[in-house]
Amino acid sequence: MRGPAGVRWLGFFGALCCAADAVLFGAPTWIRRGVSVASILRGPDGVLIMVLWIAGLSALCLAWWWGRRLEVSRGWILVTAALWIVPLLLVPPLASRDVYAYACQGSLFDAGFNPSVDSIAAQPCPWLDSVSVVWRTTPTPYGPLWIVLSGFAASFGSQAVALGIFRAYEVLAVVALALVLPPLARRAGVPETRALWLVLCCPLVIVHFIGGAHNDTLAMALVAGALALIYRRASIGLLLAGGALIGAAIAIKSTLGVVLPFAALLAAGGFELTRAFLSRAAAVIAGAVGLLVALSLGSGLGFGWATALSGAGESRSWTSPPTAVGITINAVAKWFGGEIDVVPVLRTVALVLLVVALVVIWWRHRHGDFLHGAGLACLAVIFLAPITQPWYLFWTLVLWAVTTTGTRRLDAVIIASMFLILPNGDGAWKPLQVPLAFLVTGLVGWVAWRAVRFVRPVR
Repeated sequence: MRGPAGVRWLGFFGALCCAADAVLFGAPTWIRRGVSVASILRGPDGVLIMVLWIAGLSALCLAWWWGRRLEVSRGWILVTAALWIVPLLLVPPLASRDVYAYACQGSLFDAGFNPSVDSIAAQPCPWLDSVSVVWRTTPTPYGPLWIVLSGFAASFGSQAVALGIFRAYEVLAVVALALVLPPLARRAGVPETRALWLVLCCPLVIVHFIGGAHNDTLAMALVAGALALIYRRASIGLLLAGGALIGAAIAIKSTLGVVLPFAALLAAGGFELTRAFLSRAAAVIAGAVGLLVALSLGSGLGFGWATALSGAGESRSWTSPPTAVGITINAVAKWFGGEIDVVPVLRTVALVLLVVALVVIWWRHRHGDFLHGAGLACLAVIFLAPITQPWYLFWTLVLWAVTTTGTRRLDAVIIASMFLILPNGDGAWKPLQVPLAFLVTGLVGWVAWRAVRFVRPVR
């Protein structure tokens, strides 16, 4: 079973199970209310739905975990990834309703509105009833490039066509990753098969990116392409082009801006206040900023996207550590008769700590391990953000897959995260939000202790 054939067909079986669940209980154009594991089991085909979901995720995760040790060719990995992806191409959206929000945001832009400022209820979007309630009255948190791409998908006036185009974006992104990861891995001195397996065959790609059509894949394909260009350090022109690709990634997912300072270090070969350092680092930063300005002005959207992330705070979940700590404190206060809400305050404190963490991480990696530092910076964003989703871990996975950094712990966290969401996109553990918030609060304490040890050598 742990040989190449067993791993390949075990993962394919898992993909088939997940595809079947997308049909039985995925994210249709209408919203299912009050969904939980218990409600699914009480409904039609409930036992079958949950068995398929658990079996599908388990098979995909187990195959990916075992496959890390296989000695196989690049072609074998590409064929295996394609086999796992194909079952999810023509089924309803899976494990998320975000793709419906993408379509409505695109429709808003196509109608002449600015989704960075106006909510999708302003038009209103013709498919508004498909979108989760929390995202109907908030601006889009995405950058101008993604808004333009969403506008193109929605311009055909058909929700089904728009969903198909978003899936096509994901396929193109996976193909792009398959093309740029090998040269990037070789330049970093890492086996290309390691990078390809970890990234292309990751369960996040199958379920959340192909199935759920999240835009992180496209953003990370641009980041990987940028780093492959920057690694060559052949000319200022290539560094400008690499910076522009990072700017394009930021114009999709603005949180990936944390990668830019590390890309500047990579371009210069380390932090040294010399003319060469300043010119090379400046070329990368100028390329990114120049493209962002061009996209913002050329699209007519302006720079509202830079602050639109604040709308993400509308959602509250124990998977965000700052939010979990706030939920825990609120619950303890309630036990003693107090009615408080410290979540907004703790989220603000976490954002301040994030700025400090990013500076420390950059400084610690200013002389080497630039991509490890970039991945660590992405983890800091994930850990301290007001909202955290399982597929965000893909940012760090792509960056660490092309380094000598061990990914065993990250892989384990990714596998655990796969079981947090139900096939229709609702949280699997939502009824246990308070007890799980207590557990995450304990994790925050452990991370804080590790962070003190991390900073101590700097002092």
